[in-house]
Amino acid sequence: MADDDEYIYDEVSGEWLPASEIAARNAANLVEVKDAAGNVLADGDAVVLIKDLKVKGAGQTLKQGTLIKSIRLTDNPEEIDCKHEAIKGLVLRTEFVRKR
Repeated sequence: MADDDEYIYDEVSGEWLPASEIAARNAANLVEVKDAAGNVLADGDAVVLIKDLKVKGAGQTLKQGTLIKSIRLTDNPEEIDCKHEAIKGLVLRTEFVRKR
């Protein structure tokens, strides 16, 4: 075993495993997040609303065609975190957006 091998403790199995094996497991477990048209979304993408949406708690409606820049993916493949100048902490369902 070389001194430059990197090992990471796997809490599930309780063993020290090579970092390359942990990375391969994580890559296999990734879930693709898709928009309403079936396009794969990634962190930092820009999306456009395909439907008017009433925002709960804000008393505001986001209109169809509104551009949302720099999205972030969440643990739930059906939701994305968004930034909008009028609304903080906006979470949108992927069924209402299309990748730009």
